[in-house]
Amino acid sequence: MGDWPTDFVWMDPVPPPEQWEKPGIVMFFNLECPGCIARGIPFLKQLVREYGDRLQVLTVHTAYGHKRFERDEVVPQLEYFARDYAKLPFPVALDLTGELARSWGVEGTPHWLVFAPGGELLRSIYGSQDNARMRLEYLMEELAGEPAGD
Repeated sequence: MGDWPTDFVWMDPVPPPEQWEKPGIVMFFNLECPGCIARGIPFLKQLVREYGDRLQVLTVHTAYGHKRFERDEVVPQLEYFARDYAKLPFPVALDLTGELARSWGVEGTPHWLVFAPGGELLRSIYGSQDNARMRLEYLMEELAGEPAGD
């Protein structure tokens, strides 16, 4: 299993998946990734609306596959994005070097990791197109039950 983030810039830190009592999803993303911002983040927010506290959620902003910035350059942008623009209802961790993403075998952004309660990695899915989102929706329904009505 890969390393776990220690630098959380939005909301409270999330423990490693081995400590999760419910299924969870981690999305590696980057603010400069159009698919992440236009499709990935909105889809993750939808999952949170549908499954609420039945699902552990974490996003990790990674430099993997993107330009590296210093922490003081990226954190204010991430905080603004999370708080004011996207109004994220889930934590954001920071992977400044991309090493964390590499340790999990991330192919690019967005990249999704789905865990069973107790930490077993069930799926690793790259992309934000319909096929990736559909696979994630079916998996979430299987793991967390029927989505709640809007």
